Amino acid sequence: MKKLAFSLTFLVMMSLLLFGGFAVFARTGALAAPKANAVLRWTADPVKLGLNSFEGVEDDPSQSEPGVKHIFAEGDHYRFNMDTKQREAPGDRQRNEVKGMRQNGQILTIGLGETWRFTYWMYIPSTLKGTTSFTHIMQMKRPGQGSAPLMTMDLRRNGNSELIALKAWVSGVDVATTNLVPLRNHWIYTEVTVTAGAAPAGKLHWKLVDGGKTIVDAERDGVDMWLGDRLRPKWGIYRSVNDTADLMNTYLLLKNMNAYQIQ
Repeated sequence: MKKLAFSLTFLVMMSLLLFGGFAVFARTGALAAPKANAVLRWTADPVKLGLNSFEGVEDDPSQSEPGVKHIFAEGDHYRFNMDTKQREAPGDRQRNEVKGMRQNGQILTIGLGETWRFTYWMYIPSTLKGTTSFTHIMQMKRPGQGSAPLMTMDLRRNGNSELIALKAWVSGVDVATTNLVPLRNHWIYTEVTVTAGAAPAGKLHWKLVDGGKTIVDAERDGVDMWLGDRLRPKWGIYRSVNDTADLMNTYLLLKNMNAYQIQ
């Protein structure tokens, strides 16, 4: 009886496994592949490390407001202040950003062919407006003065509508856009996944979650995400001053900032 019970149990288990495999095959045309391994490589720690979590800080680079600190750790988050007086040379823009990642004193590099996922929470107040010129709150760039961004997270204005968008900047295409207004004045979660490669090898994926509801989950492949050397992220406020009607004294808050390398 014991042998019979064991045989029946074994047959049931095998049937379930086979059925499950065939069910997956029927839905996808192949057995489900294992999920990619995401290795945590970087965590920004505002309490213990402050701005030393980053490779560098661009706080009013042209020193248009000498002695004024615009970027700092504040409790469990980072704060980026921006007022209407600030100017960066040649005078048509403003910039308060952090750049790159530093972990255990070492600068982390995003190399050709690598895929990285950046996850964090952001608080966008009603005073941080979308503009018809450029307002970036995240960028992916090759280091160096004057280098073009490969990716930007933008706050835009289109008539009376304000949008938040992720753009493959060099390729000139959006990954996705969504309404900015309902996302303001509370914490929202975002993920940006970047595959570093020249077109058509570059790829971007953007996820945006508000109160447990996924607002954006979109991917764009075949884009240009490589200009040579290496890539590094930037966060903060970088905006044109051309839209004077939409410029206000404002700020941006970021917290729980992590970067994973997808292997």
